[in-house]
Amino acid sequence: MAETGRTGEGVEAVAIEDTSLSAFYKDMTPPERRTFWACSAGWALDGMDYMIYPLVIGTITALWNVAPGTAGLAATVTLLASAIGGWGAGFLADRIGRVLTLQLTIVWFSFFSLVCAFVQNFDQLLVARALLGLGFGGEWAAGAVLMGETIRAQYRGRAVGSVQSGWAVGWGLAVLAQAILFSALPPEIAWRWMFAIGALPALLVLYLRMYVKEPEIAAQSRARAVASGERPAIWEIFSGPILKTTILAALLSTGCQGGYYAITTWLPKFLTSEVKLSIVGSTGYLAATIVGSFAGYLTGAWLADRIGRRNLFLTFSLGAIAVIVAYTQLPLSNSALWALGFPLGFFASGYFSGMGPFLTELYPTRLRGSGQGFCYNFGRGVGALFPALVGYLSATTSLANAIAIFAVAAYGLFFVAAFALPETRGKVLHAD
Repeated sequence: MAETGRTGEGVEAVAIEDTSLSAFYKDMTPPERRTFWACSAGWALDGMDYMIYPLVIGTITALWNVAPGTAGLAATVTLLASAIGGWGAGFLADRIGRVLTLQLTIVWFSFFSLVCAFVQNFDQLLVARALLGLGFGGEWAAGAVLMGETIRAQYRGRAVGSVQSGWAVGWGLAVLAQAILFSALPPEIAWRWMFAIGALPALLVLYLRMYVKEPEIAAQSRARAVASGERPAIWEIFSGPILKTTILAALLSTGCQGGYYAITTWLPKFLTSEVKLSIVGSTGYLAATIVGSFAGYLTGAWLADRIGRRNLFLTFSLGAIAVIVAYTQLPLSNSALWALGFPLGFFASGYFSGMGPFLTELYPTRLRGSGQGFCYNFGRGVGALFPALVGYLSATTSLANAIAIFAVAAYGLFFVAAFALPETRGKVLHAD
């Protein structure tokens, strides 16, 4: 049995006995395991849906004669909408339940990915991507809280972090679909099939309805709120001692996501326009980054429980800054650039493994959906500006310089916010 204790902040915590990455899975109960696989699949398909657009951005700009800044705006609008959807879904998860909210958001973003396949101009695509973003943001908010509350404290970092690795799987599926479709079909048709594939996550809802149950502490908290008539207001996370936590956690999310989106949105375009690779030729370079990203997620999941959430963030933010500067500013050969793709994906992604458990542990159960949903998706909303800003700045300087400027600034903010927040590793959750 793991022993409980107190952290320096007076938080009840569980000592972590087995620190291996796989320990959480071996010791999972059937409900924990079903929730783990459902959320992993959901996050993988969520990642696939989002990464489809960066992969087809070059084709769309050429077919419809869209300027880089305008093309980046579609990614920005998706993320801005996801900020609204994430906060709303988090609040909804506190009201109607984590599992039901997760089902609704998956159906929503799957449907609008299919709509993207039938648009006739860029304005229509912009609207469809914005609507898709509402569900895209909501899926993370509901799924992260569901996982955080289902998994026991001593395994939370590794379990939730391992779910995060599903994003790299989804990214890989999107790149694989691109390689197949753009090899078999002309570009003006292939990009539409890419979006059509993004409707597949809707099938996951069937599994959720049959096998995944609401966390007990969440059900107890809602029942208590209904009985007392004191259901939390959506603005309660901005009051009292919670306000400081909300501000710092929102800045943390802004830095981590702003840096990530500045890199990943424009990386395919960087490889084709500045490294002069073909779309199919860039697949190997993206694959190296994706493999590094997957390894980063798993390593970050292990480190979140091993060294703590804050130390994970501090280490990876500095690593990301160093690799991004090297990748975009040094005169590297193509083989060196390919090799550097692994650490780029590793450091620019791995810290996300700590974000879900960290935000879960910062808030009481009655406000967890609202708080976690707002902070993470506030970061998405502000971070959403970075793809557009990179695109606009690239009109006056190189795309490499634009990426580096905004990514380094974002990861710097990430480092500062992480330093200011408390450590929460091993915190025991209650139906408060």
